[in-house]
Amino acid sequence: MAQAKKALVKTSRKQNGRSAPRASVKSYNNYIGGKWVPSESGEVSENMNPADTRDTIGRFPLSTSEDVNAAVNAAQEAFDRWRHTPAPRRAEILFRLGEILIRNKDTFTADMTREMGKVLKEAGGDVQEAIDCTYYTAGEGRRLHGFTTPAEMPDKFAMCVRQPVGLCGLITPWNFPMAIPSWKLIPALICGNTVVLKPAEDTPLSTYNLVKACEEAGIPPGVVNLVTGYGEPAGAAMTNHPALRLISFTGSTETGRQVASACAERNAICSLEMGGKNAIIIMDDADIDLAIEGALWGAFGTSGQRCTASSRLIVHKKVYKKFSQQLVERTEDLRIGNGADPKTDVGPVINAAAVEKIMGYIDIGQNEDGAALACGGKRLTRGDYANGYFIEPTVFTDVAPDMRIAQEEIFGPVTSVIPANSLADAVKIANGVRYGLSAAIYTRDVNRAFHAMNEMYTGICYVNASTIGAEVHLPFGGTKATGNGHREAGTQVLDIFSEWKSIYVDYSGKLQRAQIDEVKL
Repeated sequence: MAQAKKALVKTSRKQNGRSAPRASVKSYNNYIGGKWVPSESGEVSENMNPADTRDTIGRFPLSTSEDVNAAVNAAQEAFDRWRHTPAPRRAEILFRLGEILIRNKDTFTADMTREMGKVLKEAGGDVQEAIDCTYYTAGEGRRLHGFTTPAEMPDKFAMCVRQPVGLCGLITPWNFPMAIPSWKLIPALICGNTVVLKPAEDTPLSTYNLVKACEEAGIPPGVVNLVTGYGEPAGAAMTNHPALRLISFTGSTETGRQVASACAERNAICSLEMGGKNAIIIMDDADIDLAIEGALWGAFGTSGQRCTASSRLIVHKKVYKKFSQQLVERTEDLRIGNGADPKTDVGPVINAAAVEKIMGYIDIGQNEDGAALACGGKRLTRGDYANGYFIEPTVFTDVAPDMRIAQEEIFGPVTSVIPANSLADAVKIANGVRYGLSAAIYTRDVNRAFHAMNEMYTGICYVNASTIGAEVHLPFGGTKATGNGHREAGTQVLDIFSEWKSIYVDYSGKLQRAQIDEVKL
């Protein structure tokens, strides 16, 4: 269950006695039942800056199953009061939360860049997405629509309404440490649920900032609970907890399978958002300059650490040479460095385990027959890069669709350029992976665009734009191994965090049997 840990920098220390944390580094606590409390384990993990591991951001609790139990109990105690709070009143609190996030956007942005590594503009976009999600979803507090429908018997009224699921466990990743928690947290709250939230161990501060803002907004004690720590044991304790009716998970496909299996064992609801191997198709009639911009942004934004990253660039053979040459030239011009520097284009990757995985795939690509390492491919370890996790933006050309670097999710600044003979060939290549999250096509031909939109089997599709950049008012999610059919964002997310209740009101004053009694005309 554990997500990748920061090698050599994540250490455990007792919070008392001679092994207490140094006063110069701030210590943080869990949030359970409206109180900030340490873990029952007494142990903490160090949150390090991936651009400079000498920079310790803070120490966060290593939670255990005991902490999870306490958080679940707090959520249980708060549930009835929260679900009986009218949805418009719940929404008013969430609108206040949005105002607090706006007020603190610059601070939260700087914190995110420091703990996650993404450049300031991208971190600001992450915080803005949480703001957008909060305002948009809070608006549903005066909607949360059910519907009425004619009954098949006379003097009978039929309708359906939403009701909260109950207690929800939310397990979130490190690459969008405020946006993705908000995608889950805000819809859960507007529907009347109470939650236990566990952020990724690499980025707890951004989620802490979100929960701290929830406290300031006036969300009652126990409605939102935060436990930090590793997937083992905290995440596993959540997925196996009998009182958590729903587990919403975003992360790796492998861990998602474990979550799904644990939920199936106890008949819990499970919402999964997992991997991607996303493709941009560049046709021979495309605006090449625009396509290059989209490819760079999609492949190397967030250092390629997005489930929607453009890790495959499928290029028509008529423009393949021109596109590849320009892409390599532009990639080599990207500035790598600390995301806090406004001049930086590409920041570090998240931790040592990520470096090992990404460099392993670069080695695989170099050893695959036919693929050419066109640029990048090295870890940077000297000078300003010596204490961080920096990898050069990397482009492979002449990649075959069945190569591992074209099939498996790398989750780093690596993209593969794949030649295609036609639109039909390009679509076939795009669909020829286990995932189905996001896809894009660059073309000036409306017929080609609509053909691709119809034939690419993904949850998200772009025309003349990159594979990244989803907006909160449309559903987010994918097909095939990307997830299990649920969607986040938009109004569709309400179907995860609420359950339907059908209601029949018979005012005929007599027994009427649907499907049995004949209605006299």
